[in-house]
Amino acid sequence: MNIGIQTANIVKDDTPEEGFKRIAKAGFDCCDFSLDSYLRYEEFADNYPDRFFDKSLEELFEFFEPHKNAAGENNITINQMHMPYPMFATNISREANEYLRYQVLPKSLEICAFMNCSNIVAHLFNLPKTVPDKACALEQEGIEWRANAQVLHELAPIASEHHITICLENLYMPGTSKLKEGPCCDPVKLSARIDYFNAKYKSEVLGACFDTGHANLTDMDMASYLKILGHRVKTLHIHDNDCMTDLHQIPYTFTNTRDKICTTNWDEYLRTLKAIGFTGVLSFETAPALRAFPEELADDVLHFIASIGKYFAKELDK
Repeated sequence: MNIGIQTANIVKDDTPEEGFKRIAKAGFDCCDFSLDSYLRYEEFADNYPDRFFDKSLEELFEFFEPHKNAAGENNITINQMHMPYPMFATNISREANEYLRYQVLPKSLEICAFMNCSNIVAHLFNLPKTVPDKACALEQEGIEWRANAQVLHELAPIASEHHITICLENLYMPGTSKLKEGPCCDPVKLSARIDYFNAKYKSEVLGACFDTGHANLTDMDMASYLKILGHRVKTLHIHDNDCMTDLHQIPYTFTNTRDKICTTNWDEYLRTLKAIGFTGVLSFETAPALRAFPEELADDVLHFIASIGKYFAKELDK
């Protein structure tokens, strides 16, 4: 099985060839291109000049062509990328939300196609401030899904045309002392929604991205979730945390006790991936880990993450 790593904190716009060479030298076959890093929060201000995704497609393709070429020259497959988020926000203006909806999201798919990438991971949005207090959780979830579905129906024809799968990621609800499950955490509903879209557009326009760190934060039953989704799981975000904060650190980093009991049950995770027949890329979403170490140790850290990926692959091949 192939293993991948985020390009964030590794690949730089002015010297992309150096970053992709480091990824290849560390032992990775693939990468998760961090397209989300190109959407800056300051762009949400009204009439912000020179927004990145206001560029024409030709200008965007010209900007990303050196990255595409550098990946190819180093035999790194861009197997997935992250769509910029949020897809919608309640604390920004209508004008800024229209920029997200009609510039950022569709152009992200076009960039994905240009980079010969077949999967793009999306964060669905939640609308906690638009739902009356008396509305029950089920009603709120339904309202949120209808809003998300409207945007996905706009993106699905583009995804179908370019043979791209939009992978919906299991999220958590931020801003609470105890993190709760957010969009895409109900595997039964998510499976039905993926199947509906794929049948409607006669193409795998939707799939699932399973994020181990988010599952950890919400105390999700990973095995049950993955088994229900099954073949719909197209991409992975592999990382670790302390069950309290979305830290995006290296697997096996955190334990519940001093007796090596990991906060994430990695053995069960691998058994379940094998049970559902997952054959995609073992992709690590561990960019923050590189900043936790001195720069002179960065390549050693990359090699270490790659060695964990190779161990995972070996266990799945047994």
